Amino acid sequence: MSAGRLYDGFLPGRHQIDAYGNGGFRFADMSHRGSILALPSGIKAWPIASIAELTDEVLEPIFAEAEEIELLLLGTGRDVAAIPGAFRERFRDAKIGLDVMQTGAAARTYNILLAENRKVAAALIAVA
Repeated sequence: MSAGRLYDGFLPGRHQIDAYGNGGFRFADMSHRGSILALPSGIKAWPIASIAELTDEVLEPIFAEAEEIELLLLGTGRDVAAIPGAFRERFRDAKIGLDVMQTGAAARTYNILLAENRKVAAALIAVA
């Protein structure tokens, strides 16, 4: 495993987000350029760069772990962005709460809830 990269796009375990910005994130003594999903199973590379790229396919890893997630924090980048109603319905149907905010706020909130051992996940779009 090379330092600074997710091995095969995945790091098992629950990890605090140590820093964000410059197009990526720092966590678990690693850094990753690009967006990430912080899920109960681990941190995964997330292949989107803006909320406009949100699709059922890129959300699938979240729904695959729905039983372990009560709340998803969706960090939409530097600015808060609207989420289409169809996606909100999917979260409602899966009984996952959805909170949409700037990526920085989502990362900070994720760390707090993770420290409280809550069933939280985060989908974080990288910011420059």
